[in-house]
Amino acid sequence: MTFECRQCGSCCMHLGDYIVIGQQTGPFEFEGCCVSTGMIFPARIDEDKRDLFMDRSWIDLHPSACPFLRPRGERIVCTIHETSPSQCKAFRCVILQVLSADGTVIGKVTGTLALHSSDPGLRDAWGGMERLIARHPEDAEARIQPYLEEKGYRCA
Repeated sequence: MTFECRQCGSCCMHLGDYIVIGQQTGPFEFEGCCVSTGMIFPARIDEDKRDLFMDRSWIDLHPSACPFLRPRGERIVCTIHETSPSQCKAFRCVILQVLSADGTVIGKVTGTLALHSSDPGLRDAWGGMERLIARHPEDAEARIQPYLEEKGYRCA
């Protein structure tokens, strides 16, 4: 299943310490830096998001957010999506954590609706969920937590 970003902004709300804007190199072009790796990258504001980027009211209220993040209606969007750094392009959010009876995280479900776990019981139970996802892709995400809870797992 292909990853589809919900544009909730959760993944980028604390990236202001890791992604910074260096110098401006053109009207809507910047030198960005991934602080954790020291990687410099060219950042160009997407043409359809330039008006969003120019409005600093939201980002001024959220100084820990990635400096390229902005709201668009109910969604939070990346204004440099086309030129975002590779670490951003590769990221897949975790939409659900699966907990054991004692509260230990034993699995994570990503935005691709894939389970990541080494727990054999959970992986076995997940096989039934994969069949549900295949039969009902339109509401598969809403079915995951009830399904896992029915199997005795806690979700967060």
